[in-house]
Amino acid sequence: MDVDNRVENRTGNGTRPPSPPQDNTALAAALRLAMGRTVRRLRQAHAVGDLTLSGVSVLSRLATAGPDSPGSLAELERVRPQAMGTTLAGLEQRGLVSRTPDAADGRRAIVSITDAGRTVLEERRSESVARLARALDEFTPEERDALRATLPLLDRLAEQL
Repeated sequence: MDVDNRVENRTGNGTRPPSPPQDNTALAAALRLAMGRTVRRLRQAHAVGDLTLSGVSVLSRLATAGPDSPGSLAELERVRPQAMGTTLAGLEQRGLVSRTPDAADGRRAIVSITDAGRTVLEERRSESVARLARALDEFTPEERDALRATLPLLDRLAEQL
């Protein structure tokens, strides 16, 4: 459906009529397939032994939100504490994060990104962004605008999951 048809399908008050459930299921399946392909292709571009997506996500969270506890990171990343422990151990072994005792509760550790972690994160982002930018060069300006317009919706969708 093109943009003009979508605008015409709005109700008199400017909102769209609710989609039938089967339309949402078909849309969900198509989104899952498209996003999965995109992630897989970006992942395939990285060398074997490179950071996992979980590792990149944790480094990114620590870089933007600051130091945090392993338990809180597990909750925020929606993984089991054991899985977070494995991810953090790998990052720590590579010198990308460091653990220090929590000043308020010495039994608890606080994890921080290291300078080496910031460098690796930036390199990884740069590679992925460059690859995406090269792919976007093949799109028309209108197609790039349509993709740009969907970003807030995709972010909102991610928050709902």
